[in-house]
Amino acid sequence: MRRAAVAVAATAMAASLAACGSAKEAGEKSKDSAAPVGDEIKVGLLLPENQTARYEKFDKPLIEKTVTELTRGKGKVVYANAKQDATTQSSQVDTMIANKVNVLIIDAVDSKAIAGSVKKAKDAGIPVVAYDRLAEGPIDAYTSFDNEEVGKVQGKALLEALGDKAKAGQIIMMNGSVTDPNAKLFKQGAHSVLDGNVTVGKEYDTVEWKPENANTNMAAAVSALGKDKIVGVYSANDGMAGGIITALKAAGVNPLPPVTGQDAELAGVQRIVAGEQFMSVYKPYAPEAEAAAKMAVALAKHEEIETIAKSKVDSPTTKGVPSVLIPVVSLTKANIADTVVRDNVYTVAEICTDKYKAACDAAGLK
Repeated sequence: MRRAAVAVAATAMAASLAACGSAKEAGEKSKDSAAPVGDEIKVGLLLPENQTARYEKFDKPLIEKTVTELTRGKGKVVYANAKQDATTQSSQVDTMIANKVNVLIIDAVDSKAIAGSVKKAKDAGIPVVAYDRLAEGPIDAYTSFDNEEVGKVQGKALLEALGDKAKAGQIIMMNGSVTDPNAKLFKQGAHSVLDGNVTVGKEYDTVEWKPENANTNMAAAVSALGKDKIVGVYSANDGMAGGIITALKAAGVNPLPPVTGQDAELAGVQRIVAGEQFMSVYKPYAPEAEAAAKMAVALAKHEEIETIAKSKVDSPTTKGVPSVLIPVVSLTKANIADTVVRDNVYTVAEICTDKYKAACDAAGLK
């Protein structure tokens, strides 16, 4: 029923908005692009990597599902994954342009490097929705989470976990990749909460967000500071948290200090249940993916998107980008059932495998 309601509402909105636009404007926007025939829309979807589980498991199928619903089964998503290579992603944009997609959804590997490709698409009459990361260049729309708030949520959770031990030692900050504009915002948000309340012993910008790089950095931090001096770890996401915890265990750190995370990956949720990771940031992917798909379909049809994108965001190159920002939730052992389980991200059976059964029983996950 919900799917049907979404489809009907989207169709009604599309018809209404189409009536408002002038034929002249539509003609000008479509002169160089492959003009869609009704709902027969080709949406190019470019995701940045497959190291993080969310992209293949959640983002791609959710966007495909929404495009299908909004176009009554006539729309098509053409997909490519850059596998963390900005040059590859640039070539993928060229291919999408050559294949005459009607609109692009791009989650940039490198937000600066993608700017030239965004301009190429724009010159070809293809609108671009920046997805999850704020790409530079003449983008038409953007959807993500309040990324500075993500860092604040992580920082507050770490302070909560540390309690009166916050200044009893030093924390390590394991930030994300410098090529990702979100990583900068996570870091800003975390520092705004942590600065003055903790002592940062070591801080790293983790190349390509890779868990193995976080593992190497963490091992170096333990060696430099001493395993008894580290009271907490700010990790910008769950994948890196896994590498960090492996390094802490290898160094003989016991008990483990509280470690933050982000993305509510299954392995991260299981570590939270087991008490190895303190928290993650749960970002509801469904509303983000739905917003991207809705804006993409509307732009492909040369319709206005103000009823969808009610916020404005400035990128380094484009001011006042119509945007949809999704709120986030601090995920701890106490609210797993009320977040990722309730929202059907994971079932209890998926979380509570034999390895975690006893911990799940103790946490009341049954």
